[in-house]
Formats: sequence, structure tokens, C-alpha cells
Amino acid sequence: QVQLVESGGGLVQAGGSLRLSCAASRNIFNMNVMAWYRQAPGKQRELVAEITSGGSTNYADSVKGRFTISRDSALNTVYLQLNSLKPEDTAIYYCKAEWDSFYAWGQGTQVTVSS
Repeated sequence: QVQLVESGGGLVQAGGSLRLSCAASRNIFNMNVMAWYRQAPGKQRELVAEITSGGSTNYADSVKGRFTISRDSALNTVYLQLNSLKPEDTAIYYCKAEWDSFYAWGQGTQVTVSS
């Protein structure tokens, strides 16, 4: 099993930036995928960005060019840099780890973007 703890959320004005962190309780190097999802009120949870064990990345169209996912395997941490934030980015952001046939979620961190 792995425990994931997100941090870095907060309240920011439109156009601002935040960096989210996801700290894992064990080595993330061999995780098949580390991903960030988000869920806005009344909406389904959606994939924001993901990074594979090989370093490939994938982004939702709505965040391409504004968000960047990265990882530091030495620190067992995955980051999500959020730039040029928009009010529609307001959501709870969750970290997810996938390995073999298993997965784990973090508890989430709130991001609120004011207009």
C-alpha cells in the first residue's frame, strides 16, 4: 500500500499560480502512473495530468500549456505547477498512484481561484 498526502492548495486570484505537492509513503519510481485529478462541486472527478514511470506526460486539454506535472523520485513527491489560473480551475485536487493492479488516492487539496 501507499499513502499519499497532498498540499499546496489555497485561494488565488485569476492569473495567479500555485504549486501542489503529493508526498508518497514509499518510492514512486516504480509506480506505473502518478496522476492529478480534480473534482469541482457538482461535477465528476476528471484527470488533469499524469506522468508514467518512463516519464511520459499527458494533460487534459483544458490545462495544456498552463499546468505542468513533474516528480522527484528522491523525495517520493509529485508536483503540479498551476499557472495562469482561471476561476474554472476551482476544485479539489487529488493525487493518485497506480501500480500493478492497485491504486491509491490522497485526501485532496482545495484550490480556489477568484475572478
